[in-house]
Amino acid sequence: MPDCVFCKLVSGEFPSYKLAETAHSFAFLDINTLSQGHCLVIPKKHHSQIYEVSKDELQDLAAVLHSLCGKIRQTFNPAGLNILQNNGRIAHQLVEHVHFHLIPKYETGQGLGIEWPAKQGAKEELQAVQGKLKLA
Repeated sequence: MPDCVFCKLVSGEFPSYKLAETAHSFAFLDINTLSQGHCLVIPKKHHSQIYEVSKDELQDLAAVLHSLCGKIRQTFNPAGLNILQNNGRIAHQLVEHVHFHLIPKYETGQGLGIEWPAKQGAKEELQAVQGKLKLA
């Protein structure tokens, strides 16, 4: 994708603070950091949303995510860690290339702040949704 900033990072056209690279994945520090160790893991191939990513690519992304989570824990020992992946502008996706944020959370308040306006679901509604989404 010629205008995609993440594709330009993968190709080396733009510089990055690269952390890992595999056949399908690329990981780098986020330059707009929320906390020490905030990084991103992306597929090397351009995909706008998660629905387009192949199973093989997702498995590779998951392996890189797992390794970086361990490295963040070992190196910085954060109090917590958010893994964030958004799809579509309405879901707060700003760069239209699939990406996973790894955002360490520290006692100092560094990290991601989230509002979660949850409400208790009605039993009948939950059962109806379960029936539509159940895989097996």
